[in-house]
Amino acid sequence: MNDRPARRPAKPYRRPKKDPVRILAFEALRAVDERDAYANLVLPPLLRKAREKGDFEARDAALATELVYGTLRRQGTYDAIIAACVDRPLREVDPPVLDVLSLGAHQLLGTRIPPHAAVSASVELARVVLGDGRAKFVNAVLRKITAHDLDGWLEKVAPPYEDDPEEHLAVVHAHPRWVVSALWDALGGGRAGIEDLLEADNERPEVTLVARPGRSTPEELLAAVGEDSALPGRWSPYAVRLAEGGEPGALDAVKEGRAGVQDEGSQLVALALASVPVDGPDARWLDGCAGPGGKAALLGALAAERGAALLASEKQPHRARLVGRALAGNPGPYQVIAADGTRPPWREGVFDRVLVDVPCTGLGALRRRPEARWRRRPEDVAGFAPLQRDLLREALRAVRVGGVVGYATCSPHPAETKAVVDDVLKRDGVSAEWIDARPHMQGVPALGEGPDVQLWPHLHGTDAMYLALLRRTA
Repeated sequence: MNDRPARRPAKPYRRPKKDPVRILAFEALRAVDERDAYANLVLPPLLRKAREKGDFEARDAALATELVYGTLRRQGTYDAIIAACVDRPLREVDPPVLDVLSLGAHQLLGTRIPPHAAVSASVELARVVLGDGRAKFVNAVLRKITAHDLDGWLEKVAPPYEDDPEEHLAVVHAHPRWVVSALWDALGGGRAGIEDLLEADNERPEVTLVARPGRSTPEELLAAVGEDSALPGRWSPYAVRLAEGGEPGALDAVKEGRAGVQDEGSQLVALALASVPVDGPDARWLDGCAGPGGKAALLGALAAERGAALLASEKQPHRARLVGRALAGNPGPYQVIAADGTRPPWREGVFDRVLVDVPCTGLGALRRRPEARWRRRPEDVAGFAPLQRDLLREALRAVRVGGVVGYATCSPHPAETKAVVDDVLKRDGVSAEWIDARPHMQGVPALGEGPDVQLWPHLHGTDAMYLALLRRTA
């Protein structure tokens, strides 16, 4: 007699369910990781393709966007939590597996998706993109993560603030430690201010439009969008803020180039340069780092209202083409060239106003490019320094005596802002004087002691743009 219990029949193989939203989010994260792509460039074509295939509705696109951006913003925090739930160093987890785990962690800890649904959907995604074997690993890790909510996990994985303030803030607010340190140095003050700034970096930024003067008006944009879906800008008279989910590309004024998408901080930089009084002629303006063209388009429109001509110069030919598209239809005279601003083709002292929005680490736009915080390294700051100084030096040579230069950058890092200006003025023997920029941003509060201006996401709702205004004196 055989007492062995009867073997249970094997469960039939079940094909994994394909979830277009989560597959798309995974593809976007892989592109960011493998190709050093930016999510704001990768995601739109993926969404457009999904809509064309009929896979997506508006709410699907919103969820995919939240999964991608939310996962990227909180990557450091999720990495610390996942590391506490696996039995190996995180660097030994295959990157595609880590992307699925991060997506799952965000759904569990950063959204209102029920835990059982978040785990189930993530495991199904793993079965589709990784295979059944690694899906079991994903399932085991995510079930461990469900043991606590986000606050509970932060108590476990973040050191106490009293023991290590910078590391505590880095883990809690998902910024690399060196970025926390640099932002804190730039901001000054105590704990409250830096926490407000780091929290603002993790919020989804508004989409802001600019009505280009002489070509469109904020009233036209507000009417086209609808009062329930848009608000006037906070500071720029040409700005319109869209409600969540607004599609600027659907507006006629944007399609026709009469308006564009532009952060209010960038608008304020261009407007400030244009508002400084200059003695003598005011006929020739230069944008020395014009790509991709947002500031150039606004400057060109402002110049046209005064009968001035704009020269827009951009080193990279493909970016120069983007500048040309942004300026197309400008009512005044303009020219776009591909040229190196450190070795310019123009003569010295021929412009009345010059803007150089120099290449930088982009630490002021982490709301819009959350992956940049994990991609940048401290040595990148020093890497940009020679270029920034060369561009400012040549800008001061390009402007005539009595003319104005605006040095701008989308970074609050002290080494990319005032230190650059001070170094050029002191070491290079350039004859120029500071202009107090604060009166040229009328109505904008909390601009500091001057003469330069640093905007902040948590104080102004803008990117962390920096602006120094200088007048050539000899």
